[in-house]
Amino acid sequence: MSKKILIANRGEIALRALRACKELDLKTVAIYSTGDKELKHLRLADETVCVGPASPLESYLNIPSILSAAELTGADAIYPGYGFLAEDADFAERCEASGFIFIGPSSNVIRQMGDKITAKGLAEESNIPIVPGYKGEIPESDEEVKKIAANVGYPMMIKASAGGGGRGMRVVHTESELISSLQLTKQEAKNAFGNDTVYFEKFIQNPRHIEVQIVADGKGNAIHLGTRDCSMQRRHQKIIEEAPALDINQASLEKTLKACLMLCKNIQYSGVGTLEFLYEDGEFYFIEMNTRIQVEHPVSEMITGFDLVKAQLKLALNMKITLDQEEIMFRGHAMECRINAEDPDTFTPSPGIINKMHPPGGFGVRFDAHIYSGYLVPPHYDSLLAKIITTANTRKSCIKRMLSALDEFFVDGISTNHSLHQKLLKDKTFCKNEHNINYLEESFLKK
Repeated sequence: MSKKILIANRGEIALRALRACKELDLKTVAIYSTGDKELKHLRLADETVCVGPASPLESYLNIPSILSAAELTGADAIYPGYGFLAEDADFAERCEASGFIFIGPSSNVIRQMGDKITAKGLAEESNIPIVPGYKGEIPESDEEVKKIAANVGYPMMIKASAGGGGRGMRVVHTESELISSLQLTKQEAKNAFGNDTVYFEKFIQNPRHIEVQIVADGKGNAIHLGTRDCSMQRRHQKIIEEAPALDINQASLEKTLKACLMLCKNIQYSGVGTLEFLYEDGEFYFIEMNTRIQVEHPVSEMITGFDLVKAQLKLALNMKITLDQEEIMFRGHAMECRINAEDPDTFTPSPGIINKMHPPGGFGVRFDAHIYSGYLVPPHYDSLLAKIITTANTRKSCIKRMLSALDEFFVDGISTNHSLHQKLLKDKTFCKNEHNINYLEESFLKK
């Protein structure tokens, strides 16, 4: 089979996808913006096409330009990665209509699961536990809104139905702040997502953030790669992720895993995906489903030996793949630190030239990155530079190995959050696995 894959992304995920394509003997087309001429994967791709100026709206989010690049190069399929157009149902639909294979679930499934209200309904139908709340249309009358909120109970969350990335959500503690918070959230949602639909749900105050990684073929076969704990967050953005999630109620976990696979079968899901949950007092509460590869996918790969990106390609291109839960063997513990180009104290972005850098290495260390000495980090995109992943037999050994990897790694010329990770990995609360999603901002950063 001769197939050509257009990689519709940039940075480390584009390089990750290119490597997987090479292993499967697939030809590659790498797109780039005028601000990204020095990306590493451009040197390794079979063909490259510039799709527009540095601004993401004019390049990596420019659907006509990307489809034109695919047509010009004779690509058979388009790989979206994460971010940008990865969960854009309209993009997937236009790929399908233009005769290209979209490497991911169908546009219909992306649309269903991208709408958080619809997704919660589908999850509930598959016996997945959800956060109590109100999913109906929010009335115009302030008094009616107050009645609904009182039934949900304070504190509560107002969340954008089309939200994501930590945007379009607001905590309301009292009735006095309800109406103004509702108006602000609706406006923020409209500005960010072009959709001001919101819903109410009970605010789970100090939960952990637990994910379930799934793989399904759309034909009734689905497996899971266990759990990830992504509780170390700042402004809903993950900083450290690990697998598996520890100290979890096993009865609740088994029930939830079974329900996740049932959902995949019920909606005929094809590809890889992640179901995200809040976890508190032994109970899981469904938040959303990401219909794409996750930034933190390597930790699931490291404890199972299952290549998720290759699985995406195989499923989309009808290549032979076996999805048998009994063949998934879990071993040890894995952890990922996201290295961002930002000040470790103020979190201000730090674009610029990397004068020198040295990657970590050694047994049980994986380094996923597109950076190199002399690389210019552009100011136009997400600040993620690299992901350092370590694996070991136990969580304690995994932390020690990560600290060693961080000691070995350095970047000169720009600021990174490297030192923040070093401090976090020595923190007693983190080492005891007693942190939750609020710990970094409400406790650690105030010490």
